[in-house]
Amino acid sequence: MQLRTARLCLDCDEVHDEYRCPVCASDEFTYISRWVPVPDTRRARPRPARVPPPELEVYREIVRGPGAARPTGRRWVKALVGLGAASVAGLFFGARQARGRNDTDGRG
Repeated sequence: MQLRTARLCLDCDEVHDEYRCPVCASDEFTYISRWVPVPDTRRARPRPARVPPPELEVYREIVRGPGAARPTGRRWVKALVGLGAASVAGLFFGARQARGRNDTDGRG
């Protein structure tokens, strides 16, 4: 039982970690950490660095393919420039086709 969760029943003086006392079924309790200080050991020791397992790199290489470059910001920039060029070309050719239809309608 951890000291942080240990409770003292105020009716029968039983120490437990449940919501109700397992001896007398009372829900009147207080935390023991009110009187006994809990050392904060969780923050005293640093977390170990996470090192990815070697299988992860093998899986990534299988998914990407051998010799494939990792995706970078340049790839996104190229995609956006290409999309912009395609949009401008679509507007240009769409306006040109609309002008061609107006000329052949017999008007003016």
